[in-house]
Amino acid sequence: MRIVIQRVSHASVTIDGEVKSKIGKGYLVLLGVCEEDGQEDVDWLVKKVIGLRVFDDENGVMNRSIMDVGGEILVVSQFTLFASYKKGNRPSWLRAARHEISVPLYESFCDRLSEALGKKVGTGEFGAYMKVELLNDGPVTICMDTKNKE
Repeated sequence: MRIVIQRVSHASVTIDGEVKSKIGKGYLVLLGVCEEDGQEDVDWLVKKVIGLRVFDDENGVMNRSIMDVGGEILVVSQFTLFASYKKGNRPSWLRAARHEISVPLYESFCDRLSEALGKKVGTGEFGAYMKVELLNDGPVTICMDTKNKE
């Protein structure tokens, strides 16, 4: 699994002109799933996202987690995180997982993240054409890949 976390002042997902989810201060998480991913990848990422300390403390040092600041999380599926661009100029999506693998893992990630956070996370809609709006705070953007844990 591969994610891009953006610390945001606010973020939202709109589908067909209707806002599906919106959050205030917190994280916008773009999530990509590949064929080799499983529940252990979900568990590892949830722990990392919840524990990540990128919010300022009273001294202006990034030392607080999403839990410490009472933040919110919005998760959007993003198969394009597994784009292969090595040959030619048109990306290939061969590494992105099929729906029967990616949908249950996406849903599990959102459910586990909600449990860990203690509140429901916002979501997009898997496979839908979405408009994602955000105000990146910092900017702070962190990439994580479960195949690169070391």
